[in-house]
Amino acid sequence: MMALNKKGSRRIAIDGTEYRWRIRRKPSYAQGLCWTPMTYAVEAANGSQPGTTLIIISGQAHPSNWVGVEVQPVLPAHVVAGIREAREQGWDPTRVGSPFRLDRSAGFIAQP
Repeated sequence: MMALNKKGSRRIAIDGTEYRWRIRRKPSYAQGLCWTPMTYAVEAANGSQPGTTLIIISGQAHPSNWVGVEVQPVLPAHVVAGIREAREQGWDPTRVGSPFRLDRSAGFIAQP
């Protein structure tokens, strides 16, 4: 399991646990064309041992999309809500394993 790159990541504390989250700077091809929604990664920020990364699939386009679709910024409140929802669904950031995917893309409209 690869750890989340610290450069460009932001820290957030939720219920006594520190996390680090990051949006990929460059969109994937499908995200650049707004065919798929933006994703961002979250992991526990303890740093001693990488655990399971949380991948949150947002309901909006990537901010660096190539077709000019306007987006709202991802706010810390969105990250907190996603982390809490993932924890309720069984994500354990301390356990090693495959990334845990949380799909919050309901309402995303792909561009033609």
